[in-house]
Amino acid sequence: MSSYSHLTASERVMIDRLRFREHRTIRQIAEVIGRSPSTVSRELRRNLWNPSNENESYRPYRPARLKTGAWTGGPYYCALTAQRLAGKRRERCVRRRRMSCDRLVAWVMDALRRGWSPATMAGRLRLEFPDDPLMRVSHETLYAWVYRQAADGTRDLRAYLPRGHRRRRTRKGRRGRRIPIPARVSIHERPAAVQSRREFGHWESDTVIGGGVTRRCINTQVERKTRFLIATLVDSKEAAATAAVEARVFGALPPAARISRTWDNGSESALHLLVDESAGMPAYYADPYSSYQRGSNENRNGMIRRYLPKGTSLDDLAQDELDEITRRINNTPLKVLGWLTPAEAWDEQMERLAAQGTPVPGYSVQSTPTHTPRRCCTSN
Repeated sequence: MSSYSHLTASERVMIDRLRFREHRTIRQIAEVIGRSPSTVSRELRRNLWNPSNENESYRPYRPARLKTGAWTGGPYYCALTAQRLAGKRRERCVRRRRMSCDRLVAWVMDALRRGWSPATMAGRLRLEFPDDPLMRVSHETLYAWVYRQAADGTRDLRAYLPRGHRRRRTRKGRRGRRIPIPARVSIHERPAAVQSRREFGHWESDTVIGGGVTRRCINTQVERKTRFLIATLVDSKEAAATAAVEARVFGALPPAARISRTWDNGSESALHLLVDESAGMPAYYADPYSSYQRGSNENRNGMIRRYLPKGTSLDDLAQDELDEITRRINNTPLKVLGWLTPAEAWDEQMERLAAQGTPVPGYSVQSTPTHTPRRCCTSN
């Protein structure tokens, strides 16, 4: 495989001498300097110049037949001038690095510390700086920037990325044994309205396991339309403990906000019928080894893992600390929500229920919700 290199200043001096002093042909010049004839021809064609190109005082004003003298003839080739013109062209063709803007770097660093992913940052920049082309970057550029800095030894920001891998890699699934669930209803029997995500009040459920010998775990509930997360510590993964937590979580919500939920095939949901009756929301089950059917919940669990990596013991974790993690996750903008946060999307749905006369704690038609975060943008 051949490599390409630009002509050097010494090669341009040779072209100048051989062509215009010794009057060699292009092929003879190419043989002497070890270049292709087309390279020499292109060099002469691009870098020939007239005096009028350099100085207004030499601009021709007489007919060509009356031109005399060195400064009225031409065109000419000068090695020094050719080198200068080539340098100018190279300066124009070099693209400005996107992450060379200090203001953009500062914004990205702050967003990384808040736990935002590159895709989240790329989308939010378009909303916060719609008329500033310098404050614009793609998620691929951000990933490349983070890993390039780690490779160069400038600073290692990989721990701030969603998974914190040492290098970029593809996801690989794993298989486990299937646990039989009493009165299990397949996800394929779930109403089509749930799949479209247009209806509010459908949830996805799962359990995040702690590390070590601890029995404590985290019950996670994600509303499909708003991606709003509710995370609750559970003393054990037993079905009775999980059912009690679910009954308490959904019992605090208005009926219009709890219509159905979709589980994986874990044994902790074996007593789902108790919650089905108490909360009035049936449970559906995804196919085995098909986590994509509950993608919202898997995504939110991944966000929790950024704060509580696999292997972390949950024995010393307090519910207040978990609530703070949940608050950060719910206040991170999402592309699927038009770069609104799940908390903002949840509050909009609660306001609609309150406006329709549904009793919602903390909401009324005349007042805004007491816990509504400051809005940075509006929904489409």
